[in-house]
Amino acid sequence: MARLLFVHAHPDDETLTCGITMAHHVAIGDDVHTLTCTLGEEGEVVPPELAHLQGAEGDPLGPWRREELRTAMDRLGVQHGVLGEERADGGDGGGTWRDSGMAGMPSWNHPRAFARADVERVGFQVAEHLRRLRPDVVVTYDATGGYEHPDHIQTHRVTMAALRQLGPEERPASTFHIHTPRSWVAQDRAWLRDHVPENLGIAVPAADDPLIASTVDDDVVTHAVDDPVHVPTQIAALDAHRTQLRVWDGWYYALTNDVAARLAGREAFVRVDPLTGARAHTGPLAYELMSRS
Repeated sequence: MARLLFVHAHPDDETLTCGITMAHHVAIGDDVHTLTCTLGEEGEVVPPELAHLQGAEGDPLGPWRREELRTAMDRLGVQHGVLGEERADGGDGGGTWRDSGMAGMPSWNHPRAFARADVERVGFQVAEHLRRLRPDVVVTYDATGGYEHPDHIQTHRVTMAALRQLGPEERPASTFHIHTPRSWVAQDRAWLRDHVPENLGIAVPAADDPLIASTVDDDVVTHAVDDPVHVPTQIAALDAHRTQLRVWDGWYYALTNDVAARLAGREAFVRVDPLTGARAHTGPLAYELMSRS
């Protein structure tokens, strides 16, 4: 049994980007964990009946999304935690952190804004979590954060800082960054044009729409999990994150931007050096994140 840890910025990020991979590794008997860095207090709310949570005094959206995360991870069979929750006294280098929003927003100046926190200090918190958990595999975003959200970029920074703070015997066997191959983007956009009804009220990406920052050439990818049998489980987990998205049984979803995205049952990664972040794999494409050899 291998132990895997997925480090993410906000509740729902873990299921959107790694839900298939987590479900796959749970199914083959691995011990799968997530660490979420903030509660997503700045998230936009989709259901009208929950709109009162958005931007409300006292941050009620944060605890609500914490419970959504709890339900989603239960449905995936994944253990979960929020950075700083383990030791509320801050003895691991700091307490909990808050969703920063985007630069220039009032939330950016909050004293607990995650993106503006000292990287080494938060890295120490993550390193302490790694020492307690001792995962064989750590997965997080690349330096772009996937789509350049400040909290995602900070999640990458603090995870890599944590790995550098660990001794050689403490580091996981493998570290991965999340990426999407260019060919998958083209295939998914074509699929969406063929499968999303025009009267649904959500947009379908055009073939030439801009790509997210973490999209790479296919030959850069070192590992992929292609296991669509777990899409129904991913949908059930995503459905728990109802403040943030709508998901359809037709294997697609939309966030608050009302743009359709496919649930294709596959996710891609690049194995990296834990100290430098450079690509660190020269073998053929692998189809699990933990070698069984």
